[in-house]
Amino acid sequence: MPDTVASLPASLTLVGAGKMGGAMLAGWLAGGLDPRRTTVVEPAPSPELAALCAARGLALNPAEPQVPEALVLAVKPQGLAAAAPALAPLVGPDTLVVSILAGKTIADLKARLPGARAVVRAMPNLPASIGRGATGAAASPEVTPGQRECADALLRAAGLVEWLDDEGLIDAVTAVSGSGPAYVFLLAEALAEAGIAAGLPPGIAGRLARATVSGSGALLDAEATEAAELRRNVTSPGGTTAAALEVLMRADGMPALLREAVAAAKSRAGELAG
Repeated sequence: MPDTVASLPASLTLVGAGKMGGAMLAGWLAGGLDPRRTTVVEPAPSPELAALCAARGLALNPAEPQVPEALVLAVKPQGLAAAAPALAPLVGPDTLVVSILAGKTIADLKARLPGARAVVRAMPNLPASIGRGATGAAASPEVTPGQRECADALLRAAGLVEWLDDEGLIDAVTAVSGSGPAYVFLLAEALAEAGIAAGLPPGIAGRLARATVSGSGALLDAEATEAAELRRNVTSPGGTTAAALEVLMRADGMPALLREAVAAAKSRAGELAG
């Protein structure tokens, strides 16, 4: 794995510093990004962002931003069209463009930013905002090995990064990890409701469900063991967990529903990108 600090760009401009962009910026600064060579473009900066920029010496909304080595796009996807004319001059022939804009393809970005050649399209998810995300990324053919290392270092500030050989697989990433946190939150919600139906007070059911989901996720992250093996380890033959899994794993149960849900999300992602 390349050294993170060495792989970070010599100069960077972040466009959009909301929850996701702001969290990534914090991760970059913690990882060694030079704040004196960092520019933030955010039309409505929060007091916290303004204070961070002032304290660390980052340029916030300069009148004449310079062409950076890396330009990271973290604006809302629907805001790209309006922002593109002002961003186009920031893209030089050697600028690496990294986009986390959902539904915006590499072709979309190149059309909006005519100078863009080396483009990385990434799909992070909500836990990236606390540095525990899962991101799928795809690079245009013009991205050099060094630029890919740079993009990897930037994206790893938000958590796991998986590189895809085919940009078309981004729709599947969106369906699995991009939308996936909502599936997990639904599990916690449904488990709490089931606990209430079983007789538990709502507050206790909610806290038990929440701690069970978050604790199981932490265990899954801490263990190298496959998820299926962890499931088998907690399932005693003929026991209570086995009785529950017989319901969840039947033909029309959780695995089938998740396959259907992921397929629906992937299809919708393709429609939105098209």
